[in-house]
Amino acid sequence: MPNVKLLTPLIAGIVTAATMATAQDLRLGMSSEATSLDPYFHNLGPNNAIARNIFDNLVLQNEVQSLTPGLAVSWAPINETTWEFKLREGVTFQDGSAFNADDVVCSFKRAPDVPNSPSSFGTYLKGKTVTKVDDFTVHFTTEGPYPTMVNDISTIAIVSNESGCDATTKDYNHGDAAIGTGPYSLVEYVPGDRIVMKRNDNYWGPKPRWETVTYKPIKSGPARVAALLAGDVDIISGVPTVDIAHLRENETITLSQGSSNRVIYLHLDQFREKSPFVKGNDGGEIKNPLIDQRVRLAISKMINREAIVERVMEGVATQAGQLLPEGFFGVSSKLEVMAYDPDGAKALLAEAGYPDGFKLTIHGPNDRYINDAKIAEVIAQMLSANGITTAVDTMPRSVYFKRASAGSPEGLPEFSLVLVGWGAGSGEASSPLKSLIRTYDKDRGFGASNRGRYSNPEVDALIDKALVTNDDAAREALLAKATEVAIGDVAIIPLHYQVNTWAARKGLKYIARSDEYTLADGVVPE
Repeated sequence: MPNVKLLTPLIAGIVTAATMATAQDLRLGMSSEATSLDPYFHNLGPNNAIARNIFDNLVLQNEVQSLTPGLAVSWAPINETTWEFKLREGVTFQDGSAFNADDVVCSFKRAPDVPNSPSSFGTYLKGKTVTKVDDFTVHFTTEGPYPTMVNDISTIAIVSNESGCDATTKDYNHGDAAIGTGPYSLVEYVPGDRIVMKRNDNYWGPKPRWETVTYKPIKSGPARVAALLAGDVDIISGVPTVDIAHLRENETITLSQGSSNRVIYLHLDQFREKSPFVKGNDGGEIKNPLIDQRVRLAISKMINREAIVERVMEGVATQAGQLLPEGFFGVSSKLEVMAYDPDGAKALLAEAGYPDGFKLTIHGPNDRYINDAKIAEVIAQMLSANGITTAVDTMPRSVYFKRASAGSPEGLPEFSLVLVGWGAGSGEASSPLKSLIRTYDKDRGFGASNRGRYSNPEVDALIDKALVTNDDAAREALLAKATEVAIGDVAIIPLHYQVNTWAARKGLKYIARSDEYTLADGVVPE
């Protein structure tokens, strides 16, 4: 068992106040807190970032999500349905146990089926069988050709067969199972207060930069900036958009900025005849209008994306017309940002049989994405101004994601219209297509985050064909076509792509990442 201490927030605060940081100590003020130390519990950016410090993956992603060797030193298809991965020898877990193929097999068995996961990793793993060939060789087998195998494998952390594979999420959160081969090992976890790690001196890769690393969640943007300026932390993520200009002029602060692959979007209930948060103007029940493509398109036309980017995001975002920004694999060159067209929206509503609109509630998190609650409020104002009376209900992400995914008594998504974000973990369009757009299929791992339960056989067929097409050009064309059909059908309503900003004390800077992760060893001397 690792030497892990779980402290109360009060005691932890006293310890923090009594401890002076040194040149080997790194303190990070985070805009969003991980919901668990279980690397498979929730496919969520903050969780994945913490996991990348403690655990390794077979294949790693650099700051632009290019694939590099991790616990696997090489990989290649050996026939149409099998990929062979050669594993790194001489690696040990942080408890001293040796890494081998048994750890890989058990990790990929546990990862897709963690109980109560709000958004599972099944979308990357279902349909794959992993087999141990020898201690340092594994085979991944699928029913047909699977060209995105390496991209999918790169999303999965490797846990220990001895301590992690039969463990529960509670075991990870208590520290007993949070044992990886990564650059840092867990010291203490105080939910809501901090996660502390120490350098893994036996790490197989480059020597970790920091002796100790402390991640401190600071939800409030002004409080994060104040903590940085006061010297309480060395770097902060999620710099509030309103503070970027004056921090840029501060000679004691270094800003790092980079475009992300995260699209902020709306999911709409498209599977219930009566949706729980859609009502008639008199407050009575009506047939769910969101099932009608014309209504969904009308809502999209009611949203002034330019105003959101310029006024809410202070210009630090890019308007979105599809699932990924330009430059990523599978992006369509034919899709444009939906123009703000309130007259066209009202005409569509009337055509669909709702000339006087209806009532609707938009739900969203208030502590996950940049300005998330403000975005929800502005969208509600835009819809209300154009005929759909819209209320707003935002909440902490720890409550929100569970309710948005399976919060109803039947275990179905609870809400009617939700504000969400998605970063392509595999770095290409197949990631959001499989998880957000593909018809929900728990057994096959599709639609794991399809909170609107959108379903279109034409889109499904294009996705399925792309996933078994080895020729890159043909596969990219299929992914682009699937995106075009899905966006044309208003499977989701894309709003904007995030641009992320980090701020560090003078002498340090952060290497911005397209996946938005804040990693300890990404903080480097300026």
